Amino acid sequence: MPKLIRVTTVPLSLKLLLAGQMKFMKEAGWDVLMVSADGREVNEVTKREGVPHHIIPFTRKITPFRDLYCLWLLFRLFKKEMPDIVHSHTPKAGLLSMLAAKLAGVRVRIHTVAGMPYMVAEKNKKKLLILMEKLTYRWATEVWPNSQSLKEFMLKEGLVQESKINIIGMGSSNGVDINKFNRSSLSENHLIAATMRIAPSENDFLILAVGRLVKDKGIEELVEAFLASKIVNYSKLVLLGSFEQELKPINGEIVRKIQDHPRIVQIEWTDHVPHYLAMADVLVHASHREGFPNVLLEAGAMQVPVICSDIIGNVDVITHRKTGLIFPVKKKDILKEALEFAFVKRDFMQELADNLYQEVLEKYQRNKMHQLILDNYERLLSDK
Repeated sequence: MPKLIRVTTVPLSLKLLLAGQMKFMKEAGWDVLMVSADGREVNEVTKREGVPHHIIPFTRKITPFRDLYCLWLLFRLFKKEMPDIVHSHTPKAGLLSMLAAKLAGVRVRIHTVAGMPYMVAEKNKKKLLILMEKLTYRWATEVWPNSQSLKEFMLKEGLVQESKINIIGMGSSNGVDINKFNRSSLSENHLIAATMRIAPSENDFLILAVGRLVKDKGIEELVEAFLASKIVNYSKLVLLGSFEQELKPINGEIVRKIQDHPRIVQIEWTDHVPHYLAMADVLVHASHREGFPNVLLEAGAMQVPVICSDIIGNVDVITHRKTGLIFPVKKKDILKEALEFAFVKRDFMQELADNLYQEVLEKYQRNKMHQLILDNYERLLSDK
């Protein structure tokens, strides 16, 4: 029975980004172990995936002494478990587990790249983050960027040799669960709860953004574009996600507008994203950086029109005026115009959403992605 260890920095990534993968591999006859820092999601993900979890006390910040300690713990774990494959996801987990796995003699070391934090980092920190990426890829035997445009960026920046790169399927780290993101499978109770939280009037145009409320998710531009738009009095902006002011803080004035404006609703993170998508007239993803955004696949599966920024990852999913609207990243004036256009041209936006739905069904179903990952695991083992 081949052994696989999946490593992420925090358990939330196991829960949201890799949902179902470990269970699929176990059912395919693999011995699977999950590794991450501790967190409230550990018990839930362990139960749902049906595989054990091991805690390594990673941090999401640069903490040299803690990181060295985690490196030692990973090395000991890998020497003890002797996995056939170590597969990491997220930057900190990737850096430490790829080195620890190499030192421990693990033959197959895979790192999935789902975005580049250094794209939005300040100059001094940027150099360090670039070095960390290069080291991660050097110690990996194969690197899996989760979109074609991310692969092209990595090669252009000279981060990794092309022979190490492999894209799974058409991109994405985990595809989309079309059984969960499906209008026919929604719970009436959760729809009622979502409606009560948003409290829309009968004719409100609902604009939804899903994700962490941090600067590099484009929240500032979205709020300003919405408040400056001609449709502000006929719409509601729903921000589904939690503030993370300790990492990438949003401007304090924008935070106050989010909290105080009667036309903006902020809702703490919930697992019932499909119910909010079902209520939305448009999904806006104004992010400054991505690898391959799951929320665009989820909106596509729910047939919700999309407006997104023209960044790596977004442009792999959305084709302008074919499957959604794309605006230049950080350009709030153009985003404002896109919001107004979507409000007026609802039939056209729904045509784009229907086109995206067909592409999601053809290219990004989760069960197909899991099988492709398994096929690549088996390929790598057969090459050993």
